[in-house]
Amino acid sequence: MFQVTPIAAFNDNYIWVIQRPGSSLVAVVDPGDAQPVLAFLEKNGLVLGAILVTHHHPDHVGGIQQLVQHHAAPVYGPANSPCRDITHPLQHGDRCLILNSTFDVIHVPGHTLDHISFYNPDGEGSLFCGDTLFLAGCGRLFEGSAQQMLAAMKKFAALPDDTNVYCTHEYSLANLAFAATVEPSNHSISDVTAACRQARAEDKPTLPSTIGQEKQINPFMRTNQTNLVQAANNHAGQQLASEADVFAEIRRWKDDF
Repeated sequence: MFQVTPIAAFNDNYIWVIQRPGSSLVAVVDPGDAQPVLAFLEKNGLVLGAILVTHHHPDHVGGIQQLVQHHAAPVYGPANSPCRDITHPLQHGDRCLILNSTFDVIHVPGHTLDHISFYNPDGEGSLFCGDTLFLAGCGRLFEGSAQQMLAAMKKFAALPDDTNVYCTHEYSLANLAFAATVEPSNHSISDVTAACRQARAEDKPTLPSTIGQEKQINPFMRTNQTNLVQAANNHAGQQLASEADVFAEIRRWKDDF
């Protein structure tokens, strides 16, 4: 079992710290900024043992070079990434040993073509999914296609429902507002919105989510549901031919929301 702690960075990023209870060795996920990580390590007497990278965007990799100057940590990331700081390149289906525990690598292109997620099945399971899956949302399609992102959602949906979902941005309330617009009769969205508002009022993260929760509230994981299909058809003004078309329409809708 792991203890997972968020370090706030920039305006709305989370850098996740993974630690086994009783150990001073930790891993960090997507350290876009080195300074808050170094401060966290020093304050808590911790040693950086590994860096996990989901994709190449600067707010996810910008702190790596400074971190490895202070801690000789291996950097695990996608093999096809333009990020040159990765020392241990990974592909879909690979397994890597982090903090004496196995993480499965899931290639999930869509937001970017190099995007991967790290899944650890220990306990209830932990998914570190970068900018692919958010609470009630998904990443913008900067490099990939709707079909690729839909395939990523299907991969995530196949994980156990109690899997903890650690994404990298505090976008939850904005995503939930959109989800409620798409599915106004979905009471699960209302319930999660209330809980997230309370968390933010107390200056707490709304994360992690769970796969089971996302299946109930996330429009991008519900594109095979009749009411989602109808909402997409209405927004498009036509009958959409496939689930990928429904996904693409919902994503375009969210882009303009």
